[in-house]
Order: sequence, then structure tokens, then C-alpha cells
Amino acid sequence: MLTYEAKARVFSGTQPTGIPTLGNYVGAYSNWLKMQDDYECLFCVVDMHSLTVRNDAAELRKNAKSLLALYLAVGFNPEKCILYFQSHVPEHAQLSWVLNCYTYMGELSRMTQFKDKSAKHSENINAGLFTYPVLMAADILLFNAEYVPIGDDQKQHVEITRDIAERFNNVYGDVFTVPKPLISELGARIMSLSDPKKKMSKSDDAGDYISMLDAPDVIISKFKRAVTDSEREVRFDPAAKPGVSNLLTIYSVMTNKTIKDSERDFEGKGYGDFKIAVGETVASKLKPIQDEYNRITADKIYLESISKSGAEKARKIAMKTYGKVARKVGLVQF
Repeated sequence: MLTYEAKARVFSGTQPTGIPTLGNYVGAYSNWLKMQDDYECLFCVVDMHSLTVRNDAAELRKNAKSLLALYLAVGFNPEKCILYFQSHVPEHAQLSWVLNCYTYMGELSRMTQFKDKSAKHSENINAGLFTYPVLMAADILLFNAEYVPIGDDQKQHVEITRDIAERFNNVYGDVFTVPKPLISELGARIMSLSDPKKKMSKSDDAGDYISMLDAPDVIISKFKRAVTDSEREVRFDPAAKPGVSNLLTIYSVMTNKTIKDSERDFEGKGYGDFKIAVGETVASKLKPIQDEYNRITADKIYLESISKSGAEKARKIAMKTYGKVARKVGLVQF
């Protein structure tokens, strides 16, 4: 049974828009895993956020279940944290509407993600895309999370969440916990294999990123083609050697070594050996996760029980928060 006395609360989630990448694992999941014993954690499949772009319904459901299975496969323990689908907790959407009424158009129009996605999906610039940060704020504030583990490119979303919380609290008193970002220094941002100045993303060409479910030979092949530079020295220097530095970061996180120790591992060795070693290390690390993922996805009853149990636990917290908000703003209680 979950008991969380005197533990700070953490909330985070991932969109089920495809198989997570190595960047998701290194930058997010491996860090979240370390939090299970020290924090009260809620890790969500944020399927409602995925609706800002057009999806095939069957594919979205498949991806959502696949992501929950990966959460379990990487080691998230449902006895230590709450795992659930965002859409199974209706208070996410309810609180989002209330917070929309306490968020300004100017704030939303300045959000970098809205600008980027509008450029990518110019044929579908919808209201959900514009108010996406408010739903994200609702995700966090619904559980009064004290910390939000994020990559450095997500700081803007936590900042607007803090602004909304403080604005609401200034009107109605101490309702929401104002969250703080938790940003990992190492591995917080894994870059594309073909363009090491750009974050690794599953929306890029398949050869540019490592999927968590890529076969070992595919992983090694992708690393062999990874962009480096015209030198031969394996040295960490993000400005002058972004490709090599990206691979060193991946190797360091996967082996739990420091960057300096990782550099020493490849002293006197060329980029060919270096790339193969990184690929083999990643493939070896992901193989047991893939095996566990295959086992879990074959047990549909177990996966359903985890999602149901997680939603029930999340709703107990969410209903309490939303009930307080509803009273404060004057809604008639059900």
C-alpha cells in the first residue's frame, strides 16, 4: 500500500505520440527512477495533450498502452509511485478550464512551443495548441506537486505554471503549491545523431534518434552513422565537438561513469571504435527493458489493473484539490 508521509510530491508525464527515444530514457526516465524512494511520485501518460495534433484513434490508444508498459519496464514500481492515464482523471480537464480563466492571452502567445508547433502544423493551429500550457499547469497544480522533473527546454512551462498558481493564490488564498523545476545536469538533453545541435526527437527521421524498442543491430548501425567531426580525439567539448560530446554524454549516463572517466576509456582510440562502443553499451542497457516490455504487453489484464488502480489513487488527490478550487471560485458543489 502506498504511504507518503512527509514526502515532497513530484509530477511528470510523457505524451504517447510514438515509442519514447533514448533521449526520453536518459533525460527523463532514468532520473525519475531515482525519485521513487525519496518523493511521492505521479507519472502520467498525458494522452489528452496528444490531441493538439490529428491522430489515428486506434494508434493513439495503442501508443498510450505501450507507454504505460514502458514505464513499468524501465522500473517504475506501482507500489512506490502512481502510474495512470491523464484522460482517466477528469479533474485534469476541469481544472484546466478554471485556470484558462486566470491565464492571459499575452502569456500564451509568448510560449515558444506554440510558435514552434504552429510553424510545423500550420494547417492545424487550434485552440488546444494555444492553451496547451494551461492543461500542463492543471496537471501539476491538481496534485500540488512541489517539484517537476523537466529538461531545460521545458522551463518556460513551469514558469507559466508558477505564474498561474501565484495569481490564483493572490485572489483566493493559499490554494496551490507553487512548483519548482528539477533539472538534471547530466543527460538532461540528448541530441539528434545527425544534428547534434538539435534535441533528439521521435518526430525526426528514424535514423536520427534511438527508439527504446530498437533492435540491438539497429541501435549499433545508427550510432555508426552518428555525426562527429573531422578530428579523431574523443573529448567533451559541446561548443567545438557537439557530436562527440553528445555521444560521450550518452555513454557516461549508460555506464554511470563521469565524463572524465568516459574520455579516458577512449584515449588513443578512433571514432569508429568509439561509436561502436556507445552503440553496444546502449543496446545492452535497453535489452532487459525491451524483454520486460514484451512480457508486460503480453499480459493485458495486468496492464489494465495497473491503469485502473493508478487512476483511482490519482483521483483521490485530484478530487480534493478540484473541490477546493470549485468552492473558491463559486461553483455549486455536486
